[in-house]
Amino acid sequence: MAQRRQYVIGADDIARKFERAKIAAAEKLRPALVKSGEELAADMRQLAESSRRSGDLIESIHVTGPGETTPAHSADGGQRKAGEYEVLVTSGDSDTRHSHLVEGGTDERQHKDGTPTGRMPAKPFFNPAYRLNRTRIRRRLQRITAPPVT
Repeated sequence: MAQRRQYVIGADDIARKFERAKIAAAEKLRPALVKSGEELAADMRQLAESSRRSGDLIESIHVTGPGETTPAHSADGGQRKAGEYEVLVTSGDSDTRHSHLVEGGTDERQHKDGTPTGRMPAKPFFNPAYRLNRTRIRRRLQRITAPPVT
């Protein structure tokens, strides 16, 4: 049995309107994403002050905008390219690779000769900054992406 195709009158016009709306939303969304990433990074830097020794950790907090590449050694030991609608906030670079130890702390360990290395208490900065900002970021992005009420 042959299938019949059905056509909606004006479907092409509707598709073009959706495409224009998508482009308009994208133009507003990217600056909001970058602003949210910068706010998150600023709070992370503020919270990381408690663990300051040299300032390397604070200086290693980077915001990677849409389409950009993260610094070396900041995302799972390598570089990562942010998606079209994605902002990455990372800590760590080729000189500073201890942010996970500051965030979570360490248990006491021992050298090969048996002398203790001591333990480092956790001084979280990454997750608390995210938790402080997630509602504001979500609402900002929802205001942009939500359809207008007519």
